[in-house]
Amino acid sequence: MGTISYRGFRFPPSIIQNAIWLYLRFGLSLRNVEDLLAERGIEVTYETVRCWVERFGPAFARVLRRRRPRPHSTWHLDEVYLRIDGRWVYLSRAAVLAQKYIWRGNRAADDRG
Repeated sequence: MGTISYRGFRFPPSIIQNAIWLYLRFGLSLRNVEDLLAERGIEVTYETVRCWVERFGPAFARVLRRRRPRPHSTWHLDEVYLRIDGRWVYLSRAAVLAQKYIWRGNRAADDRG
């Protein structure tokens, strides 16, 4: 399945995508999504939103997984000296390119006072 086909649906793709995005991204109930769309003048039932999520949700997930950055072997080290209770403390964290952080912990540094 290369692209997502919206052929034969009453609503345009942008409305279907918006409804699915609201439901999946913010964890809203189907009735909340129905209410949000009604505020924007789009009359759609919660059951329709459920059908859209069942039909298009897995395809959206595949597209998003392909866009996700892959793990790298490159690391960047962030370092900082903080003054805590009058003494200097060295704090470092290794930051992976994928924005995941691993804290290495606090170590007392030389007194730079």
